[in-house]
Amino acid sequence: MEPLLRFENVSKHYPNGVHALKGVSFEMAEGEFISVIGPSGSGKSTLLRAINRLIPISGGTVWLDGQAVSAQRGAALRQLRRKVGMIFQNYNLVYSLSVLQNVLHGRLGYMGGVKGVFGRYSEEDKQEALDLLKELGLEEFSYNRSSDLSGGQKQRLAIVRALAMEPEVMLFDEPTSALDPEMVGEVLAVIKELVTTGLTTVIVTHEMGFAKEVSDRVLFMDEGIIAEAGIPEQIFGDPKQERTKDFLSKVL
Repeated sequence: MEPLLRFENVSKHYPNGVHALKGVSFEMAEGEFISVIGPSGSGKSTLLRAINRLIPISGGTVWLDGQAVSAQRGAALRQLRRKVGMIFQNYNLVYSLSVLQNVLHGRLGYMGGVKGVFGRYSEEDKQEALDLLKELGLEEFSYNRSSDLSGGQKQRLAIVRALAMEPEVMLFDEPTSALDPEMVGEVLAVIKELVTTGLTTVIVTHEMGFAKEVSDRVLFMDEGIIAEAGIPEQIFGDPKQERTKDFLSKVL
């Protein structure tokens, strides 16, 4: 069976001389949940952003659903990006808009021309957005400004907006790092619930307990490479690489 996501010898050089990815290769099956861990500056976020081409790669190929991501342009790239929902650590919401309007922004990729420019959403889109907000416990805030929400609520709203895209893959870039400790659990609970739906997911996280509990596989990155990969029991219980052991000894 063809993997849903595949990295083939992917590299990324930034103009400032940083070599963020160095020949990274891995495959991911549909429905799999992968956690990416490692020290700051190891290339984790760069790997995530290469999946939907938020950054251009310098070499190699990223394949998503059988398509080479870097080869897509214009409408083809927009169509490919519709398949990928992404959650950022700083929420990336439009704070001047209501909670409902933020969710509906997730539908913009399906709209063209005048409707997209003026946000003329269908009644069906509006009802589906409200249903999603209800599922994640935000229905009562639908018409509030998104800036009025707590940190945990803002991140749940970002997840709802991404789900409104009906993505094939969800990407989480340290989704709890900007949250107060008491709000971390509520966001992780939502992500755990997504796992039960079988949604293909990649998460960059510093929450080691969560990665151990939820992941199908864990990738440990260090200095731009995947230094070790395996099931959680192996990575956390019996790591093979000294770099993995050293990192885990500091964070567990």
